[in-house]
Amino acid sequence: MSSIPDNPAKARVPILLLVMASAVGPLSLNIFVPSMPGLAEYFSTNDATVQLTLTVFLVAIAVSQLFIGPLSDRFGRRRVLIGGLTLFVMASLAARLAPDIGSLITARAFQGIGGATGIVLSRAIVRDLYGRDRAASMIGYVTMGMAIAPMLGPSIGGFLDGSFGWQSSFDLIVVLGSAVFVAVILRLPETNPRAGQRVPLAAFVASHRDLAGQMLFWSYALVGAAGAAIFFSFLGGAPFITQRLMGLTPFEYGLYFALVAGGYGFGNLLSGRFAEHHGPDRMILAGNLVAIAAVAAMGLVAASGVIHPLTIFVPMSICAFSNGLVLPSALASAVSVRPDLAGAASGLAGALQMGTGALASAIVGALIHHGLFALVAMMAVAALLSAVAGHVARTLSRADAERLLRSHV
Repeated sequence: MSSIPDNPAKARVPILLLVMASAVGPLSLNIFVPSMPGLAEYFSTNDATVQLTLTVFLVAIAVSQLFIGPLSDRFGRRRVLIGGLTLFVMASLAARLAPDIGSLITARAFQGIGGATGIVLSRAIVRDLYGRDRAASMIGYVTMGMAIAPMLGPSIGGFLDGSFGWQSSFDLIVVLGSAVFVAVILRLPETNPRAGQRVPLAAFVASHRDLAGQMLFWSYALVGAAGAAIFFSFLGGAPFITQRLMGLTPFEYGLYFALVAGGYGFGNLLSGRFAEHHGPDRMILAGNLVAIAAVAAMGLVAASGVIHPLTIFVPMSICAFSNGLVLPSALASAVSVRPDLAGAASGLAGALQMGTGALASAIVGALIHHGLFALVAMMAVAALLSAVAGHVARTLSRADAERLLRSHV
């Protein structure tokens, strides 16, 4: 697996800024979730149509990441991030002013595209600045923004929805997105040393074709995608189960959801502290084992007939903890296969992650009328897929290391 030394520019890049940039997209997703059940009545539509405000957002993030990464490899991280944040703020304002559900879905699509730039480029910038093992630790810290967002988002969104209406969540997103935009302009230098270089189109296509042909890259990317699908399955089904079947208000849902985000944040914290020492593959293995155990526990409790918010939020918080262990190491490993194409690798891995999340969310949304077991089944499939992909990645990584060792003997 390729590696590069730490970049001296890291001293000039505030990690907090990367946390903020990575958080605005997930925040705009999660702050809106408690409002979804009420939008069916507000816009005189059905739950399946409202579900599109989540699914379309995830699809937009997935597809756009295929282009954001390569564009940042060619034109630079800073320029592409500024453009993406501009689109994000404008789309958030359009969502706030949406007169009908169709306009809201469209605005959410563009909001997803803009928000994707922070997710992709925060990881690519970390890989620009640090070597592989250190990058896994630093991505753990940077993706704390993706933990803080769901920790605060549903609680804030539920409060704002109950107090001022669903539009107020987008008011807050416009303000926060604008603040990140200004901070990027003032504080973020260009970190891609190859930005602006004239690369022949044939060479550009060939190098990306080489990345796409790397099984090691795809195995690590699939680990992250399947792990994320556990979370997005829950995100797509839990609001309807808890509010329709358990009678929770949007604000109460947000309070319980803090358990989930807290678990993810704690997992990220441990990744930041231990991934460099223990290595990404061990972190992935540990996280996958925890996820399988937690989903099994959720299924057993559901089968017992006990119905209470804690019976799903506590096991999900453990799943989120496992995500915090798995995702930073999986993503850092994926973008380390070809460090010279860190932007493209981050984009491809992120596209697979969000695309899988969108598919999982849509499946759960379509089957949620069957109750909690539809949610548990989708989460179980995702957890097992992540474990299988992790085993393949670990095997391929060891084989690469052995080949490299033999070549130096």
